[in-house]
Amino acid sequence: MATVTEEQILYCLGNIQDPEGQNDIVTLGMVKGLVVKNGNVGFSIEVEPARGATMEPTRKAAEMAVKGLDGVLSVTAVLTAHKNTDGQTQVESDKPQSNLKTSANSALRELAPHVKKIVAVASGKGGVGKSTTAINLAASFASIGLSVGILDADIYGPSLPRMMGINEKPTSVDGKILQPLERFNIKCMSIGFLVPEDSPTIWRGPMVMSALEQMLRDVAWGELDIMVVDMPPGTGDAQLTMSQRVPLAGAVIVSTPQDIALLDARKGLNMFRKVDVPVLGIIENMSMFICPNCGAESHIFGHGGAKEEAKNLEVDFLGELPLHMDIRTTSDAGTPIVLETPDGDHASIYKEIAGSIWSKLNEATEAGQKTPPRIVVS
Repeated sequence: MATVTEEQILYCLGNIQDPEGQNDIVTLGMVKGLVVKNGNVGFSIEVEPARGATMEPTRKAAEMAVKGLDGVLSVTAVLTAHKNTDGQTQVESDKPQSNLKTSANSALRELAPHVKKIVAVASGKGGVGKSTTAINLAASFASIGLSVGILDADIYGPSLPRMMGINEKPTSVDGKILQPLERFNIKCMSIGFLVPEDSPTIWRGPMVMSALEQMLRDVAWGELDIMVVDMPPGTGDAQLTMSQRVPLAGAVIVSTPQDIALLDARKGLNMFRKVDVPVLGIIENMSMFICPNCGAESHIFGHGGAKEEAKNLEVDFLGELPLHMDIRTTSDAGTPIVLETPDGDHASIYKEIAGSIWSKLNEATEAGQKTPPRIVVS
């Protein structure tokens, strides 16, 4: 197979005309963040915010044109735009923006405006069972009669489609707003619904941020009591943007007991504190291994580390979950254990933690806790 180059892609995109401009999208400087890796291509097309809807055919045309090149395995093109507080369009760069400014909170609810409470489930590092925890918490909220949504914000490693057993693609009635997929009375959205499972996501920061905002703003979430956001692991650009641009009611930190995981969990917790997002507590996952044959308990990763860390950081310890085969197999099979065995011991732990989180959110509302301020790039 031939190897496609950036020059070939830009030459191809030079044939795509801006419908309102006098030239092609390359000459007009609209193509940004071009990435080519092993035949997988990603780029963004920057437009004025008001033109977002009308430029969708141009985006599709650009994507299809590049897809026709020899050596291209996959193509992902997204529309990006940003408006500053003066109403002028600001082009986003690949570099993190440092001049942050707090503005009024009135426009914050443009993202998922009818969702009453949005809770982030986060971790400082990958591999601690954050996604499994997020999905079982969402199922626990649904089990007590709440209207629930879950957003898979892990653009680079989406796991929601597999864990919820969903193999469909979302549809759109008007070609602008996507309908979330629904299973177990939980509304779901993930970038994994839109790209093949084995296709890598090779986007740069601005493209990731734009996709996350679109999955909140351009999805018909409807009226929800709570939305669980399965955050990407770490404390990078995407995590910071979600914390700043999304009206989070609180964050839950997931960690395993060992010191290295707790070190990263501490970083994640401190990130939320810096952007004034309330930390609802810490969950210790894989707290102990329970032998499926004899029922013996082993502390493979240590035990009690997250509880001690919660005490040191002066946040609540929400509970501990075991490393158990049933939790893993039910997640892989697409039916979270809270739904597979709703009366089982593991489901009871998840439900107890979810109940504690819901109580904390309601207590904060009753106490008149203010929504975190909107932070925008100026």
